[in-house]
Amino acid sequence: MGVVDIYSASSPCLIRAKTRVEGTKKRVVAMASIVPVEQQVNEGQQRLTGDSFIRTHLRKLSPYQPILPFEVLSSRLGRKPEDIIKLDANENPYGPPPEVFEALGSLKFPYIYPDPESRRLRAALADDSGLEAEYILAGCGADELIDLIMRCVLDPGDKIVDCPPTFTMYEFDAAVNDAAVIKVPRKSDFSLDIELIKDAVEQEKPKCIFLTSPNNPDGRRLLFYDSIINDEVLLKILALPILVVLDEAYIEFSTMESRMKWVKKHENLIVLRTSRLFGKLVFTWISIVVLSAILCIFPWLGLAGLRVGYGAFPLSIIEYLWRAKQPYNVSVAAEVSACAALQNPTYLENVKEALLQERERLYNLLKDFPFLNPYPSHSNFILCAVKSGMDAKKLKEDLAKMGVMIRHYDKKELKGYVRISVGKPEQTDVLIECLRRFN
Repeated sequence: MGVVDIYSASSPCLIRAKTRVEGTKKRVVAMASIVPVEQQVNEGQQRLTGDSFIRTHLRKLSPYQPILPFEVLSSRLGRKPEDIIKLDANENPYGPPPEVFEALGSLKFPYIYPDPESRRLRAALADDSGLEAEYILAGCGADELIDLIMRCVLDPGDKIVDCPPTFTMYEFDAAVNDAAVIKVPRKSDFSLDIELIKDAVEQEKPKCIFLTSPNNPDGRRLLFYDSIINDEVLLKILALPILVVLDEAYIEFSTMESRMKWVKKHENLIVLRTSRLFGKLVFTWISIVVLSAILCIFPWLGLAGLRVGYGAFPLSIIEYLWRAKQPYNVSVAAEVSACAALQNPTYLENVKEALLQERERLYNLLKDFPFLNPYPSHSNFILCAVKSGMDAKKLKEDLAKMGVMIRHYDKKELKGYVRISVGKPEQTDVLIECLRRFN
C-alpha cells in the first residue's frame, strides 16, 4: 500500500492519503493528521530555496562574458560615448544604408506579432544567396541558431568537438545544454589538426563539430596556412560520422564563396551566416524606442540591438528546427531592416571595400610597433601577439583609460594576444597615436 502526502488548503494539518489496491482497481483513502504541517516539514524536510529548482549542471555554469555596451563604458571611463573608440567587438562603424532608417521610420504595424516563418526575409536571402528559401532558417543572431541546433541535436551527456582558440559560444551553449566538450586544440599557427579531429570522432563518438571559417579570433591569411577551411579539408571532415556546423560569420571579408549550397548535397552539414547585411558589416546597433505610439529611431545608442542571423540546413534537419524554434524569434523591426538593407547592394559593397582597405592599412601600421606581432587577416579584425615584455592585459587596460577599447582574452590558448577590430580611418589614427605612447 503506497502513501501519498497531500496538503489541504483549508487546514494547517496534513491530509494523509493511502492508496489501497482492490482487485484491478486503486482507491485513495484520505485521513486527517493531527500533526501540524510546520512540524512535519521541519522534521522531514529542509527549507526550500529558489536555486534548488535549477538544473544541477546549470548551477555550475559560468556566465558568458559579453562586450560592454556604450552606456556602461561611458559611465566607467567617464567619457562621452562619441569619445570612445570601440574596436573590441568586430562591429561595423559605418551603420546601415539609408533604406533601413526609412523602412523603420515608416513601420506601420510594430504592435503586431512578426511572421513566425520570416517569409519575406527568407525570400530575400534566397535571392541574395542563390539557395532556395526552404533550406533557410532565420534567427535572432547566429547565437540563437547555435543554441537551437544543440537543443535539437544533443541529449544530456552527448559530446561536441570544439577547436580552440575559436568562438567561445560553442563551448558556452554546450554547457547550457548539458553536453560535454571534446577540445581538439589548433596547431601553433591556428590551423586545424585534422588527424586529431579524426581520432576524437573515432574514440569519443561526438554528435557534432563546430568550425568557424574564417576563424575567430585569428582570421589568419598566410602563404602556407589560411584561416578559411578549404574544400579538401571540409570534405575530409564531412566524411566523418558527425554533424558539421560551419560558421561563416566573417566570410564576406574573405575571397571565398559561402558553402551554403553544399547543404543540398551533404546531409551532415549546416552553414551559419551573419551576412554583410546584418551583424558584422551593416548594423549591430540600431535603437528603437516607441514613445506615445510614435516610432523613433536612434542609431548607435545601444538601447536595443537589431539581431539577425540565418543558416542553411539540409531539409532532413530543418524540419525539426522549425518545430523547436521560438515562434516569433525575428522581430518586425529586424526583418524590415534586413530586407531594406538588401535593396542597396552597392552601399553594402562600398562599406566592405572601405573596411578591407582600412584592414590593410591598420595591419601595416601595427607592424611598426616592436611589442606587437599582427597577423594578416581574412576578417574585419586583426589578432596581435603581444611581445617584448609587454603584458597583453595591461595593454588593453591602459588603452581603455585612453578611451580606446580592444579585446583581450583570458583563455590559455590566447594568453599574450589582443584582437583589434577594423574601424574608420580616423579611429585607426587615434589607436595608433595611443600605441605610440608605449614606445
